[in-house]
Formats: sequence, structure tokens, C-alpha cells
Amino acid sequence: QVQLVESGGGLVQAGGSLRLSCAASGSTSRINAMGWYRRAPGKGRELVATITNGGNTNYQDSVKGRFTISRDNAKNTMYLQMNSLKPEDTAVYYCNANLRRFYDSAFSYYWGQGTQVTVSA
Repeated sequence: QVQLVESGGGLVQAGGSLRLSCAASGSTSRINAMGWYRRAPGKGRELVATITNGGNTNYQDSVKGRFTISRDNAKNTMYLQMNSLKPEDTAVYYCNANLRRFYDSAFSYYWGQGTQVTVSA
């Protein structure tokens, strides 16, 4: 079984910072791309940032220059450093990974359970 476990969410004032982590555990053989998504109250899920296993990154326009996605392949862990947070960044943040388990022949997408980020004005 594979689990993606997020941590690092919380309550922060506008202009503050948080660092989210997403650790893949279990029978993970190889991880391709990973990403962070978020769902704000009353809205659909949206892409925040993605990173390939080679380190290529992509960001939603609204977070460019404020958020930084990174990963440690040796630890099967991905991070999201969020600076200059705004109230509109308030959402549940989910991690996503395209990975293959030891006993699988194909890659599949997995999701974490989500972590709440609340930014007060």
C-alpha cells in the first residue's frame, strides 16, 4: 500500500510563511511527477505547482514568485515553501504523485488527505 502524507499546514497572518511537506511511504518503487493542488471554500480544485523527478517546475500564475516547490528524491518527499501568503491562498492543500509500486507494471496517480492552510487578513 502507498500513502501520501501532508504536513505543515496551519494558521498564519497575511505576509507570513508556511512550508508544506508531502512524504510518500509504503511500497513505492519510483515516483515521476509530483504536484500540489488546493481547494478553496466554495471553489473547485486547482493546480498550484508541479515538479518532475528531474526538478523541472511549473507554477500557477498567482503563486509565481511567492511559492517554491522542491523535492528530495532520496526521501520520496516533496515540499512547498509558501511566502508572502495572502488571504486568497486559504484552502486545503493536497499533494499528488504519479508513482509505481514495487509490484505494479504501470504508474498511477495518488493523492494525500490534505492539509488546511488559513491566512488571516
